Amino acid sequence: MPPMADMLPCELTMTWRLESITDMVIVEAPSLRREREFLEAVRRSRRLHGRWVDPPRTSTQYRAYVRRLRGPKRYGHFICTEAGELAGVINVNDIVRGAFQSGSLGFYAFVPHAGRGYMREGLQRVLRLAFGKYKLHRVEANIQPDNVRSMRLVRGLGFRREGRSTRYLKLAGQWRDHERWALTIEDLDGP
Repeated sequence: MPPMADMLPCELTMTWRLESITDMVIVEAPSLRREREFLEAVRRSRRLHGRWVDPPRTSTQYRAYVRRLRGPKRYGHFICTEAGELAGVINVNDIVRGAFQSGSLGFYAFVPHAGRGYMREGLQRVLRLAFGKYKLHRVEANIQPDNVRSMRLVRGLGFRREGRSTRYLKLAGQWRDHERWALTIEDLDGP
């Protein structure tokens, strides 16, 4: 592959986009040992999360979240900085096997690490797991229409917009519309 400076934007393939550019993140499974740090990160990030996401906010909710990850229909990932601090969360939820082999992404960053590349690097790594170790064929990301940063993130990783789902998820007490973005294993090799 030619150096990036010699490439036109249309020549960037998913294979390149999923390569880990740096070693700036550590991906680890959520665990009870991170409970206090996680809950503090959620409190610190309340304004950032706003109506976009409703992460566990109490010890009981956090423990239930960790328990749910033990089932066969979801995988959770903490995205940590080089120094081991929690930068965000990426979950692969609602996994359907059989002919579908699909899962839905849920993700959010924590203050002060939002907007610093940790989630992009983390998503690259989790997508590798989704299409490799977890043997998925398709991954979806459902994003509220005015969540521009998240849409920019998935678009930059090669996801395509497939449509809009009206009143798709109830967040912050309201049914919210979402745009449906998807990536399949065939997209990794480009057109």
